[in-house]
Amino acid sequence: MSTALPPSHEALTVPEVMAALRLSRFKVYDLIRSRELQSFTIGRARRVPADALRTYIEHRLGDNN
Repeated sequence: MSTALPPSHEALTVPEVMAALRLSRFKVYDLIRSRELQSFTIGRARRVPADALRTYIEHRLGDNN
């Protein structure tokens, strides 16, 4: 039995989200504060589920159509 989670369950750091979206740290935290981008914390570490980032991107693409 494998204990590894599938890639869709990755948790990204804020710098990884910044790089993926080409946005500043301030803007990523602004998206998190406004709940446009879901995230969670473990201790002091903020993480964004990869699925949440995909959902955000898909939502933004839908807004442009």
